[in-house]
Amino acid sequence: MIHKHIDFYISHLKSDIPAGIVVFLVALPLCLGVALASGAPLFSGLIAGMVGGLIVSWASGSQLSVSGPAAGLTAIVFNAIESLGSYSGFLVAVVLAGFLQLLFGFLKAGVISAYFPTSVIKGMLAAIGLILIIKQIPHALGYDASFEGDESYMQETAQTAFGGLLGALKFISPSAAVVSAVALLILMLWETALVKRITFLRIIPGALVAVLWGIIYNIVILEIRPEWAISEKHLVSLPTTDNPQDFIQLFSFPDFSFLLNAQTYTIAATLAIIASLETLLSLEAVDKLDPMKRVAPTNRELKAQGIGNMLSGMIGGIPITAVIVRSSANINAGGHTKVSAFTHGTLLLLSVMFFARYLNHIPLACLAAILLQTGYKLAKPKLFFEFFKKGANQLIPFMATIIAILVTDLLKGIVVGLLIGLYYVIRANHHAAISLTQSGNNYLLRLNKDVTFLNRALLRKFLDQINENSFLVIDGSKTQFIDHDILETIEDFIQGASDTNITVETVDLQGKEKIQFTRNQ
Repeated sequence: MIHKHIDFYISHLKSDIPAGIVVFLVALPLCLGVALASGAPLFSGLIAGMVGGLIVSWASGSQLSVSGPAAGLTAIVFNAIESLGSYSGFLVAVVLAGFLQLLFGFLKAGVISAYFPTSVIKGMLAAIGLILIIKQIPHALGYDASFEGDESYMQETAQTAFGGLLGALKFISPSAAVVSAVALLILMLWETALVKRITFLRIIPGALVAVLWGIIYNIVILEIRPEWAISEKHLVSLPTTDNPQDFIQLFSFPDFSFLLNAQTYTIAATLAIIASLETLLSLEAVDKLDPMKRVAPTNRELKAQGIGNMLSGMIGGIPITAVIVRSSANINAGGHTKVSAFTHGTLLLLSVMFFARYLNHIPLACLAAILLQTGYKLAKPKLFFEFFKKGANQLIPFMATIIAILVTDLLKGIVVGLLIGLYYVIRANHHAAISLTQSGNNYLLRLNKDVTFLNRALLRKFLDQINENSFLVIDGSKTQFIDHDILETIEDFIQGASDTNITVETVDLQGKEKIQFTRNQ
């Protein structure tokens, strides 16, 4: 059996290693960009990417899923670091979140994603996209602030976020604005059919080209027009190392004194729930994209993510999830097995160990452009039109989730969206449970599925519509359970039906509940 597994991985090396290189090129700027958007040290994003590639890839049951820092968690991470006032304190919450995910896996909670309405999930992603756009515009314009430290000017609410955005417009850096604008154009160009038709260009990630553009611009402009160059404070700032010992010292560790802070547990629970949900949704999408149509075990995935987050938090990394963008890149590049995800993690490790000084030439404006595009993809105008066409029962929970997240925070917004979505589900079930059709003086009242006391008002409404001197059939053949209150209401109607000369025939109502009554023939 072991030899068969080894042979399976070896047989796909020729496609998995090139796919891993492509995923690495996509992941490198995203790891840095997500850390930037989260208000965390940039190195923490690379740690999370390495853990996702080197550890989670083998612990997971999915052959194609790629794990790493996710844009979907930026809002939570940003708020959590600011609330706790300590990054080392936040790492404690990451470790606890990983433990909770591990517990979720053992409790077989992998089915939870099935209970979240699509409208709420897409609303959450769209809100994250809008938050990314609002937060990254100042960085794209060269806002003069510490990108890796306190970003309190950009809270996760609409009012303060837009206030910070307007404030940032007073500190525009022309060079950063040019770099981000051209980087955005490159990213847009890479999405066109023209580029996708050219094989050579298709295998090069647009994000990598955008990053190379920023580096080349700054090198050239320093020679010909130094005053237009991007200053060091607007460049990636990773610590460089000369030997393995220096590299090991770059990792940071949790401050377990924060176990005494009740807020740590709230943040951990929030991270665990949202990260698990995003992972399960991503896993479902990857299974649909897999050319071999393999289905990954959800509970094993939760355990793998739990192990990954515990390890990431222990050595200074931000939270990780299974991520659809990198997983899609893996599949599109021809990946077949876990080796491709592992290869991407190995390359991340090597790049940080030996090439950090070169990564420090990357303008932050390039990363901002990549995240602006990511935000746009999550909140495309087309998505809003699609939900508008689907009707109020889909549009209202979708929009309510977005607005609630922007006005409050991610968790509260999702709860609001779920409650509104639940209302529409109950409403739809309420109306679908009973139907009434009429043909002249003949009526058919059909109980379509399990009918509870929640449907009593609708039942009475329909019974009131039955005219005098008519014939009514009450059909319960399609339901397995009829609530006592429903049967009692039907019995009361039958007992009074003779007063208005209504003949009632019941079909398959007996035995659906303990109550018995005499049928009026």
